[in-house]
Amino acid sequence: MKNTFKKNNILNIYITAGFPKLNDTVEIVNELAKNNVDIIEIGMPFSDPLADGPTIQNSSKKAIENGITITKIFEQIKEIRKSTDIPILLMGYYNQLLQYGTEKFFNKAKEVGVNGFIIPDLPLDIYQKKLQTLVNNLGLNMIFLITPQTTNERIMAIDNTTSGFIYVVSSYSITGGSNEISKKQINYFERIKKMNLKNPTLIGFGIHNKKTFDTACKYTNGAIIGSAFIKEIGKSGDYQKTISNFIKNIRKG
Repeated sequence: MKNTFKKNNILNIYITAGFPKLNDTVEIVNELAKNNVDIIEIGMPFSDPLADGPTIQNSSKKAIENGITITKIFEQIKEIRKSTDIPILLMGYYNQLLQYGTEKFFNKAKEVGVNGFIIPDLPLDIYQKKLQTLVNNLGLNMIFLITPQTTNERIMAIDNTTSGFIYVVSSYSITGGSNEISKKQINYFERIKKMNLKNPTLIGFGIHNKKTFDTACKYTNGAIIGSAFIKEIGKSGDYQKTISNFIKNIRKG
C-alpha cells in the first residue's frame, strides 16, 4: 500500500459489504476502481457498532438481513481480486475477529488479498502484545484512529505502531456528519500536521463533498468518505452512473 501514498489527494471510499444487495459488493468495488478511487474500505456489518452513524448502521442492518457473513466477504474479495489490485481494507470490530478466530481471520484475509484493517475498538496494547507480530509477518497493515481528544503522547505511540496510515477522525462524533469543517477542526488538523508523523494521514468522519475533501487534503494526504457514498448507492439503480458522478463531484465539483 506504500505506493498509494506516493501522491496526494488520496480518496478512500467506504462501502458496506452486502449492501444494498448481498452480491453487489464486487460490482461496486470494481466500479470504484475504474473511477480512480485510491483505497477501498469494506465494512464488515456488525450488530453493535461503536463508531458508525445512522446511515452506515442502517446499511449494516440491511446487509445482515441480506445474509452477509465474514466468510461471504472473503469470497467477495477473492472475486474482486480477479479484476483489480486496488488496496482493500476491512473495517470492523474486535468481537468479529474473536468470533471468527483472530489468527484464522488474518491468515484468510491475507489469502484472499486484503491489504489492511481498521478495527476501532481494538486496544493498542492488546494489538502490540498479541497480534502485531502476526499482522507484520503476513505483510498486512493495521490502521489506528486518532481524535481531537487524543494526546500527543498517544499519537506518537500510535504512529510507532500503525502501518499504512493514521486515520484522523475529524471530530469527537460518529460517522455521517454533514456540516462544513470548523475552525476548531482546522486547529486540530494543523496540530497533527506540525507533528511530522512518519505515517501518512487520512481524515474521515464528515467528509461529504468537494469542499470538505479539498480542506482535508490541505492538511493530510487525503480523506475517507463513507456515509455520503452509502446514501447515494442506497438509492441507486445504476451503480456505474451513480459512482462515476459521485467521484467526479468529489474530485472536480
